[in-house]
Order: sequence, then C-alpha cells, then structure tokens
Amino acid sequence: MSGFRRVLVLGAGAWGTALAMSALRAGCEVTLWARDATTLRDIELYGENRKRLPGIPLGPGLALTPDLAQVRTADLVILAVPAQTVRQVSGELCPHLVADTPVVVAAKGFERDSGALMSAVLAEALPAATPAVLSGPSFAADVAAGLPTAVTLAAADAGLAKALVASLGHQAFRPYSSTDLVGVQAGGAVKNVLAIACGAAKGRGLGASASAALISRSLAELRRLGQAMGGRPETMMGLSGLGDLVLTATSEQSRNMSFGLALGRGGTLDAALAGQTAVTEGVFTAPAVVGLARRLNVEMPVCDAVARVLAGELDVARAVEALLARPFRDEE
Repeated sequence: MSGFRRVLVLGAGAWGTALAMSALRAGCEVTLWARDATTLRDIELYGENRKRLPGIPLGPGLALTPDLAQVRTADLVILAVPAQTVRQVSGELCPHLVADTPVVVAAKGFERDSGALMSAVLAEALPAATPAVLSGPSFAADVAAGLPTAVTLAAADAGLAKALVASLGHQAFRPYSSTDLVGVQAGGAVKNVLAIACGAAKGRGLGASASAALISRSLAELRRLGQAMGGRPETMMGLSGLGDLVLTATSEQSRNMSFGLALGRGGTLDAALAGQTAVTEGVFTAPAVVGLARRLNVEMPVCDAVARVLAGELDVARAVEALLARPFRDEE
C-alpha cells in the first residue's frame, strides 16, 4: 500500500496543530482546518497558535483553510477535534469525502450519549471513510516542539496501519502499528477517567505509595474493560494502555490529572473545570465508562468513584474512604 502525502488535519486546537507540525516534519503536504476563521488569521499573522501553543513557531509550508471541501484534495485526514464533536464534524465532512479515504481519529474518549468508541461514531457519521486511530502517551506541546514521542497507529488492515506509520513517522515522532482498533481506543479513553482519580489522590496529599498503588489498580481496571470489549492484553500493556495511563496520571500537564488535583485540594467541580483551557475528556467519559462496565459485568471501583464524584453523589474524601474500605482480595 502506497504512502500518503497530502494530509488534511481537522481541528486547530493544541493537538491538531501539533499533529499538523509533525506531519510537516515527516515530509507531508499539510493543510490545517479550523471552523473559526479568527483562529486561522491569528495563526497566519503570528506564525504560531498563540491560544493553544504559545511560543512554538509553526514553521513554513503549513496551509490553512476554513473550508471542509478541501478534503477532496487530501489522501489522508487526521480528525483532531474533541471526542464529543467527532460526530458533528464527521457529518459535515461526509458530503466532501472521497470514498475509502483513511481518516485517523486522534480524539480519545467514548461518545457521551451513545457510549460508542470513536471508530463506531465514524462508521455511522462518515461511512465512506476507512477508519484508523492514533493514541498513546503524547502531550501536544512535546509533539509540537519536536521532542521524542512514541504512539500507536491502529487500523483494521495491517497494510494500512504500516502505510500510515511510514507516512507520518519521523525521528522524533515514532508510531507503532497495530490492528487492535478496540484495544487502542479503550486505553486512550479509560485512562482519562483514571487520571482524574490519580490527580485527586495527589491533591489530597495521600503520598507517593498511594499514588503508585492507585496507578497499578487503575491499570487493572483498564485491562479488564479493554479485554471485555475485545481488545488484546498486549495492547493494554503497550503505549496506548500503560504508557498513556502513566503519562496522564502523573503529570500536571494532563488536563484530567490537573482537574482531579484541583478536586483533591478541595475545589468545587465548577471551579476545577473553570481552570481548564481545553476540554477535559474524562469528565464526559466517566459515566460512559461506568455504564459500559456494568453492561459487560466488569468491576471498576476507581472509575465508579470518579463518576460518583462528578455526579455530586460523593465528595473526594468520602470516595477515598469507600475505596479504602473495600474487602481484601487476590491480585490479578
């Protein structure tokens, strides 16, 4: 399968801008789309995304457009909008997409209303696309700055996955191919919820030992649900599972971890959300994860505690008490 050179990136947030810059470094012809013409004018005027990635120059060669019809000239689309807007943007893209064009979803999460994975949303809203997924331990600022980053690129067809890796990979951005679309997405979505819990534990001052224990038990929950959904065990232990969980649960660069940190320090839900500059996907994903776990009969006490805190049923202190009061059990 031949490589892809003409790339359209949808979404001029931090992640979309970073992926556009990375694709340029890989030698692709890249166009960045945003709905907001003001954002595009600002990027064109200052040569950087001052709102989302201040201080990082975009470099020459990046084309900008507010017109989704530009997708007709692309042989690869990267969908880097928030998870909860994937359906809307896909629907708007549908009339313009050439059949069988690969569309790489770079959003992590379950759809709030349906509980669907992003690949399922894409299949419904953009059926002409050939779906793929990009996930793994990666902060937009690191990718934009050209710092070494490794991710997973998954597609149902192994040849397509490898062609995507060859097209988008370079020395500082190292994708690993996979055909486990479900497992890769499960890890990327569930870790956002678990990172809120890890941030809250740090905010409560529970100590490094508790943090290590919580990350370990969080991985067990991620693994159980991912496998129940049909994902592979090795995927859960790879970049899009363990790797992404460790990054998101330990760094205050993570929106989900920093949101949990604010809650753990006694902040209200509204105040913690007000402190975020971009979408905190774990807030939307938590109820979907818990609902899915119940349908699949998968035990996920940490995710359940997060969902109950977000729903206002528990405060962080009582959620911690409930987790610590659980019966002792065998490790799995």
